[in-house]
Amino acid sequence: MAVRRVVVTGASSGIGAATVRLFRAHGWDVVGVARRADRLEALAAETGASIFAADLTDQDQVDAFRDFVAQGPPLHALVNNAGGAFGMESVEESDPEDWTRMFDVNVVAVKRVITALLPLLRDGARAHGHADILTVTSIAGHLPYEGGGGYNGSKFALRALVGVLRLELNGEPIRVIEIAPGMVKTDEFSLTRFGGDQARADAVYAGVDNPLTAEDIAEVIVLALELPGHVNLDLVTVKPVAQAAPHKVARVPLAPRG
Repeated sequence: MAVRRVVVTGASSGIGAATVRLFRAHGWDVVGVARRADRLEALAAETGASIFAADLTDQDQVDAFRDFVAQGPPLHALVNNAGGAFGMESVEESDPEDWTRMFDVNVVAVKRVITALLPLLRDGARAHGHADILTVTSIAGHLPYEGGGGYNGSKFALRALVGVLRLELNGEPIRVIEIAPGMVKTDEFSLTRFGGDQARADAVYAGVDNPLTAEDIAEVIVLALELPGHVNLDLVTVKPVAQAAPHKVARVPLAPRG
């Protein structure tokens, strides 16, 4: 069987970088894309992945990325991982510019990439029998919480995008998969959300027994794409055992009662 090829967005850190590493360990041909060229270069040197530096909120850069991918072997899978959260103020007090940034990176950029790469994925499906579009959303797209207005809104919209795409691609051998993580402790997500305030970022995970890691989510992503081509995991919600819901997290060591 020919080596399968996957694009991973947001590949410079966190879940994206972990996913690139695991796909490479499983023998996939990987193209990692993100804004930070220096991080991508280090990842390429470590893993042998192909890389492309681009801001996926810019259509010209998305088009250039598409042309880069088209020069290589057939594309079998797309992992839409890039995204971000900015601020945690109330709906009343939050900055509309933060909302615009979140919708641009979490929703519109995903649409741009899907539109650009779908023709290549169809070619990959012809070569391999099926293709995959896997999108990392969030439990924030399923359950709202105070302070999450802009982020909740963008992730609810992304969840809708995924659902509509699955309906529109019905009849084609293209799986549409949503992975919705809960609390994942990475180096940058909460730090970015709180504008570099390390103390506030650390408080998110304080006392939590084993929050998820980027590697945990990478395991789920690779598992979903390596299942037989007729098996579609429409939605996988992944939370640490300590997290029952966005607003209910045990901040003590887990232990049986009684």
